[in-house]
Amino acid sequence: MYIEVIKHSKKWIMLSTISFIVFLGMFFVKGLNYGIDFTGGSLIQLNYTNDITLAGINKELDELAVQIPQLSSTARKVQVSQADNNVIIRTAEMTEVQTQELLTKLKDMGEYKLERAEKVGATIGQELKTSAIYALVIGGLLIVIYITMRYEFKFAIAGILTLLHDVTAALGVIALLGYEIDTPFIAAILTILGYSINDTIIIYDRIRESLRKKSDMTFGEVLNRSLNQVLVRSINTSVTTLLALVAILVFGGDSLRTFTTTLLVGIGVGTYSSLYIAAPLVYLFEKKRDEKYEPRKDDEDDNSDPEEKIVV
Repeated sequence: MYIEVIKHSKKWIMLSTISFIVFLGMFFVKGLNYGIDFTGGSLIQLNYTNDITLAGINKELDELAVQIPQLSSTARKVQVSQADNNVIIRTAEMTEVQTQELLTKLKDMGEYKLERAEKVGATIGQELKTSAIYALVIGGLLIVIYITMRYEFKFAIAGILTLLHDVTAALGVIALLGYEIDTPFIAAILTILGYSINDTIIIYDRIRESLRKKSDMTFGEVLNRSLNQVLVRSINTSVTTLLALVAILVFGGDSLRTFTTTLLVGIGVGTYSSLYIAAPLVYLFEKKRDEKYEPRKDDEDDNSDPEEKIVV
């Protein structure tokens, strides 16, 4: 299988630009549904005298969610420790009446001791949000510096634009689905950044190795061959990861839904962007190389297999 990626660079960039605008539109039109990690809420901690399960607690909460919207599966977080039958429930802020109604309902599961019932502030305040933005900006600059030192500056710019596309895709889809944004979501975004740039770096490494070898191929042909050499590896790695994420999405419960869905979208889009955005952008930035480098062919290469020639 040999795919002509570079030959259709403009088409891929156009498609990616359109998808970026669509994802960005989802983000701004729908907005993010910030969870209690960002907005604060109510926290209830109970210690049951009998054995308790997460499924049992969720069943009781689902029944009560009809009267108390704050207890809906997308707006609550439940932690159950079966070792000591400890239960922690975090929801959007509830009134005292709603809290008492919840405590009464939970008695259907058995007798318990009320450890805590309090309102809590946001665990991620404005200061932490600002720090997160600074961290992303600084991280982006460090990536640019690293790729520039190891490869070229235009490679770095292509890599950053690729990451921006991947993160915007994850944000747009989560905004469209209306899933609650919590602390694990931030971890998922950072994981996407690391996964995507790692895939891009592998492609850049292959391109650099190919450029060091003498060949009569043009710059675009070198990029295309390099992509095809890592194509199967990238797809196999991503499919393996995605299969594990699908299993977590199916069996992991609602508490992991935002985290898993974000990774599914980010890694899926990241695999596409590393192959069909990063390299085509490098080609468009350096397209003049096709004209700058004259085809070179030494006598000793005349009898060599043309398929084995890589590039300069």
